[in-house]
Amino acid sequence: MLKPGKVLAAEWNKTAFDSTNIAEALKNTGGIDATESKDILLKAPESPVYGLAVQLEVTSKIPGTTSIAVFVERGLSPLVADCVLSEGAEPYMLIRTKMEETSRIRAQVKAGGKTYFATKNVIILPPVSCC
Repeated sequence: MLKPGKVLAAEWNKTAFDSTNIAEALKNTGGIDATESKDILLKAPESPVYGLAVQLEVTSKIPGTTSIAVFVERGLSPLVADCVLSEGAEPYMLIRTKMEETSRIRAQVKAGGKTYFATKNVIILPPVSCC
């Protein structure tokens, strides 16, 4: 864990966050030619959930990890998080994001000048109306 005095903000990738589809978001984050890796642990709900606050957890076991990004493939804005890690930072991210429909989640990791990914499907239950 980093001390508050050691945390530095990285430049924001506005183009990637403004992407409206997964192909565009991957292109804008350098993830088009990524390699699938079992060294990325992506934890997401195993059973159907309501999409108001879906918890996603990413841990990279790839040495030299410099960034972690999370995408919701069927989201209005597919890139939901992109974290550049300081040297010595633990390659871990935990976020909560809103999901409107069932979608594949993609965790993308950059390390050693290469890009890697892992995916998982998350099932979203339809909203429940009362009355």
